[in-house]
Amino acid sequence: MATTTAPAGQSAKSLPELTLRGIIIGGLITLIFTAANVYLGLKVGLTFATSIPAAVISMAVLRRFAGHNIKENNIVQTIASAAGTLSAIIFVIPGLVMVGYWQGFGFFETAAVCAIGGVLGVMYSIPLRRALVTGSDLPYPEGVAAAEVLRVGDAAAHKSGEQDENAKGLRVILVGSLISAAMSLLAATKAAASSVMGYFKLGSGATMLGSSLSMALIGVGHLVGLSVGIAMLTGVFISFIVLLPLRTSGQITDAAALSDVVSSVFAGEIRFIGVGTMAIAAVWTLVKIVGPIVKGITASLGAAKARKGGEEVDVTERDIPFPYVAGTILFLMIPIGFLLWEFLSKTDIHEHAFILIAVSVLFTLVLGLVIASVCGYMAGLVGASNSPISSIGIIAVLSVALLIAAVTAGTDANPLSLVAYTLFTAAIVFGIATISNDNLQDLKTGQLVGATPWKQQVALIIGVLFGSVVIPPILQVMLTGFGFQGMEGAGPDALAAPQAALMSSVATGIFDNSLDWNLIFLGMGIGVVLIIVDEVLRKTTDKYSLSPLAVGMGMYLPVTLTVIIPIGAIIGTVYNRWAAKQSAPDAAKRLGTLVATGLIVGESLFGVVNAAIIAASGGNSPLEIFAGGSFANIIGVIAFIAGVAFIYRWTMSKVNQ
Repeated sequence: MATTTAPAGQSAKSLPELTLRGIIIGGLITLIFTAANVYLGLKVGLTFATSIPAAVISMAVLRRFAGHNIKENNIVQTIASAAGTLSAIIFVIPGLVMVGYWQGFGFFETAAVCAIGGVLGVMYSIPLRRALVTGSDLPYPEGVAAAEVLRVGDAAAHKSGEQDENAKGLRVILVGSLISAAMSLLAATKAAASSVMGYFKLGSGATMLGSSLSMALIGVGHLVGLSVGIAMLTGVFISFIVLLPLRTSGQITDAAALSDVVSSVFAGEIRFIGVGTMAIAAVWTLVKIVGPIVKGITASLGAAKARKGGEEVDVTERDIPFPYVAGTILFLMIPIGFLLWEFLSKTDIHEHAFILIAVSVLFTLVLGLVIASVCGYMAGLVGASNSPISSIGIIAVLSVALLIAAVTAGTDANPLSLVAYTLFTAAIVFGIATISNDNLQDLKTGQLVGATPWKQQVALIIGVLFGSVVIPPILQVMLTGFGFQGMEGAGPDALAAPQAALMSSVATGIFDNSLDWNLIFLGMGIGVVLIIVDEVLRKTTDKYSLSPLAVGMGMYLPVTLTVIIPIGAIIGTVYNRWAAKQSAPDAAKRLGTLVATGLIVGESLFGVVNAAIIAASGGNSPLEIFAGGSFANIIGVIAFIAGVAFIYRWTMSKVNQ
């Protein structure tokens, strides 16, 4: 494993981390990544992970400055990834425009929602670091990948006597990145498909199966391991082999309608069953980690007391002191109250302001830690970019809407106003979810490179503030230039904003009683069974488990995403077993980690470039020069298999060189 060596006359522990130039570089990268993520999220409902591209760009820029080091690079990627991740707030907040309540995105209101939710996400995730990062065996695939990128690119490491190992590792990452980026380029031109999907009858119903042709997801699967992969495949089996055929039974009138019926039932029914499973699994996950969280808070208080008493505490154990964390959380409830008051003062339900604000503030305060814990756990399982963060948004919207519906029952409150208020409250809570989903991944990277936690936590706050300033004007530009589908006056080029539309429909379903609760209850029942199975496996065997939350992800996410991650896990397991038989098994295994990292890096960087090209061209992709179709599916499958086979065989050939 590569190590970090300090410049002459400087100890490794005293390496500069939180520098002015690092903050500036992180802020500049933030502008690019946040803009790209906002656009892609509104257009197709997807965002890309920003940690690894930020780490690569940071290294390229900081190499030009004297005295740069791995810890400073880590701070840059932390700032940029926090801001880029915060852009997922677009999964909720555009709903206020789509339901006709906002006419635009006021800078102050939108920035305040982003900033307060984001800072709370940082604060709630601080006591979780010891429970879910240092005291946990969660794989954190993207956190590990980002750390490997920083390590092999660290100039100091190349002076530590490990030049050959690091040079070899850098080549592996580079070749993996090039192959992954090339596959992404083929998909962007439509010369090769980015996924393959088939719809077919099964019994009296029908289903769909397919797979993404994403090299990055192969890398993610390699890093998360076989246990998570099997759990996700179990979710695929439940949703696509059992539930989907049952729910579509008798609805297939002709072959032409098959794909439409299957897609509609999955989006409108199966995903809500998955939400129910994830909700009960999330509660159980929290119950199981309450003990470690309490221990983490106690350890944090102990470390702060020791430092105050003059004891030397290792830099890697220094968080922002817990009293400051708790004080900040409580203090931020005040501006949340003012924001909600300002929002309600413009509505026809302002006479219910006191009770509504009290419910929203208490919900944010109490549920914040729950949401942060679950999101951090999901990121630890499958990575921040693959976490079904929108499912947490749905759970938040459901919970807030039910509370608001309960306290306004029997009043003349306008349902549309209640929907809007629900979305506004949920947007603040969703800020907690998005940031905690990313923060623990970043803190894992920091742990692996020997960073000082409190400095990285400050960097996370800085990243949130950068993103909060950038997101509102970008949202307004997107609204003015394109509009959103479903809103009044939307044109043919309007952005779909699919998650925001889903959140809006969920909130509306609560207040007009159109939501099918049986689907969510069914999902909860499945979740209870999965919890029992997992507990039995853990108590009767030493090596087997079935994570209910990972199964829920497999049920909720599109099948193209959930099939390819287990395939990557199988490939990674085969590679690691081969590596264990080599003369230097640890070095061989590390090269496998690095090739998986390269696959993630290449696709991530291409995603940044492609998003910029699409945005610059006014919404159309100039790279789409081919027609796609069946031939592209064949080319895609062949190119994908060939690319994966080549990069792993090539990596294996480098192990004993």
